[in-house]
Amino acid sequence: MSHALPSDARPAGEDASAAQDAAGRDEDAGRHAGLPRLATGLEGLDHVLMGGLPRGRTTMVLGSSGSGKTLLVSQFLWNAVRRGEPAVLVTFEEQAQELIRNVGTLGWDLGAAAEAGTLQLVDASPDPHAQTPIGDYDLSGIILQVQAAVQQCGAKLVALDSLGGLFTQFEDHGALRREIVRLRDLLREMGCTTVITAERLHEDGPVSRHGIEDFVADCVLILRQTLSNERLRRTVQVHKLRGDRHRHGEYPFIIAAGGEAAPPGGLHNGIVVLPMSTERLSQGSVADRTPFGNAGLDRMTGGGLFQDSVVLISGPTGGGKTLLASTFAAHGCRTGDRSLFLSFEESRAQLVRHAANWSHDFAHWEEQGLLKIRCEYPENRGLEGHLYEIQRQIELFEPQRLVVDSVSALARIGTPRAFREFLIALSSHLKRKRVCGLLTVTSSHIVSRSEKVGVHISTLTDAIILLRYLEQDNEIGRSVSVVKMRGSQHDKHVRQFTIDDAGAHVGEPVHETSAVIGNILP
Repeated sequence: MSHALPSDARPAGEDASAAQDAAGRDEDAGRHAGLPRLATGLEGLDHVLMGGLPRGRTTMVLGSSGSGKTLLVSQFLWNAVRRGEPAVLVTFEEQAQELIRNVGTLGWDLGAAAEAGTLQLVDASPDPHAQTPIGDYDLSGIILQVQAAVQQCGAKLVALDSLGGLFTQFEDHGALRREIVRLRDLLREMGCTTVITAERLHEDGPVSRHGIEDFVADCVLILRQTLSNERLRRTVQVHKLRGDRHRHGEYPFIIAAGGEAAPPGGLHNGIVVLPMSTERLSQGSVADRTPFGNAGLDRMTGGGLFQDSVVLISGPTGGGKTLLASTFAAHGCRTGDRSLFLSFEESRAQLVRHAANWSHDFAHWEEQGLLKIRCEYPENRGLEGHLYEIQRQIELFEPQRLVVDSVSALARIGTPRAFREFLIALSSHLKRKRVCGLLTVTSSHIVSRSEKVGVHISTLTDAIILLRYLEQDNEIGRSVSVVKMRGSQHDKHVRQFTIDDAGAHVGEPVHETSAVIGNILP
């Protein structure tokens, strides 16, 4: 399996928003004079570190068993050798060849790099046939091997995995600590950036298990895994970065594996850090309009939605939200735009059947490559996983329009703060990619005047279209109104909204004696 090397150069003709995105990500790395940095190749982690690992210094990666420590340093190594930068891997616990086989399932061919000489291996894992720990002994032999490996390939990145394997082999832990410091000092003198993994016993216990991590390392990363709403949530925290700045707090990450291959330079397998709470309002704006596809709504919005806008359609169940979302996607397909439709409440078969009732041939557009439908239960993954999957699908399909039906289904799988961060990150990503997004939200109670989901979304979207039931002449009807549209004039009337075999229709203003049923704001 081949992998293209990441490149800072972008193809000619790529939209300016992508370059703007890259500039925003790199802004923190260059705005102040700090330590020289070595990029990890993980965009999200480099963003949290504000430039990468401290170059020529030592970084500790700490975490409990299964938190992703070995995977993370293997990813550092793989990204380095893909860039043509030689590296050294020293294993104290797992045999080197076994580690290479394990990460090979992600498409990282460290074995080929070792054969080519770009990656040097030093296998210091314990002898499986050994009966007793080693007593009065030092690391001189291992240190000489590491030194020779660095000199042989000219490595500037060295990974030591993991310290726990050493402490099980040597009885004199005090002497071992001194030997580890000696190895660290040697690698620093050789100009190497060193990454060391070590295990923690508890997620919220002491940072150091062996009493060495804090004073050996210039930078400490802590990986945690906790249960949130009965789902495993992984986070990374920069515990310290001596002599320079970094972002504080815990940031979620996922371990992505399998599925469709991402395009060169896109999202990839392995650890993906999603610094959702650090998104900035730094995107540009465009004045081009994206027609909705419904003549009445296009008139109400002053000619359609802005090309880089995110619009919310809110209403009770049966109010017509999915119909309008389907109309929006269908109009894009008819005009040559690619539409990505993500459904968390209906199956693909249901969507295609219902769309056909309104003369939207979803199946045909899928065959033509103009439409992509993805359906899954929200509970299949956490909010971080859904955000990553949406970003990945945008990278793969490059749509001009996106529908998420509905975000209400996603709200129930995370905390209110996590859900808001998810929405901020999604909205920011859509704006950077110049994708016009349509999100639907369901009012859980028809007569409710406030909704938890709406409070999160209404301030983050550029336009809000509100669907409500109304009572008129002893009959239940529907109404539609545009209650918000940034940067544009819009119709202020509450209008009749009807649905028949031909689709949705916007009519005359609602008579003032009609009783509106439902919440005023989403």
